Amino acid sequence: MKVSLPMYFAGPGDTARLWLALKAELINHEITGAPEEIIWPDHLVEHWLDPDLLLSQTCSYPLMTVLKDKVQSVGYFHYDAEGCDGPFYCSMLVVRATDKRISLTDFRGATVAYNSRDSHSGYNSLRALIAPLSVGGQFFGRAVATGSHARSIEFIRDNQADIAAIDCVTLALLQRHQPEAATGIRVIGQTAPSPGLPLITALSTSPDQLWMMRLALAHACANPDQAAALAPFGITGFSVLPDSVCNVVAEMEQEAADYGYLQL
Repeated sequence: MKVSLPMYFAGPGDTARLWLALKAELINHEITGAPEEIIWPDHLVEHWLDPDLLLSQTCSYPLMTVLKDKVQSVGYFHYDAEGCDGPFYCSMLVVRATDKRISLTDFRGATVAYNSRDSHSGYNSLRALIAPLSVGGQFFGRAVATGSHARSIEFIRDNQADIAAIDCVTLALLQRHQPEAATGIRVIGQTAPSPGLPLITALSTSPDQLWMMRLALAHACANPDQAAALAPFGITGFSVLPDSVCNVVAEMEQEAADYGYLQL
């Protein structure tokens, strides 16, 4: 079986310690086949579709597109970041600290940075927010792909871009663990809330295993003995949500399309 936790990063070794805590709970709940160590896949979609996938974390946009009906949702962690509400989160609209513009409408014609087109937090949610302001399918003057939220912030700080939508948990983790990577910026707003980053497992995971895995993750979040491993990520709880909650992601995409705003 294979496990990865590729979406959020804290300090050195923290992801490994988080996995050890989660693995202990999985074993206590009779989940067999948990590997000793997590992996760091180079090709995430290929990894998420692996029939031997025990546990990973993805974004809600690929869950509703390339992964739809090909994996099972396990549930959602809660995070103690500004912009989070239980299993729901949003993205923060980040600009340079020295930029005098104060509202989203002020950035018409500006350069927007985004991590990737298959990101809900960095692309889809921002596109939906901008769509009503677009004219003829356009709002920004230029859009640049950066490969990560951290790089988007770097682009803004270095005057290569003016604005970006940054996953609120990622922003909080950067501020806590890599404050130098979150300097020189300020927040001027946020996107609409949506379900956070879902934990997933392969379709081959049996209903009994899935149920016990959910119990194990919920117990890990409530167990004081595991608190130290969860704290660097700001994990405070766990929820199981119906698959239909992710429909909001597709609805945001459709709303933007209805305005004729197909890309940033």
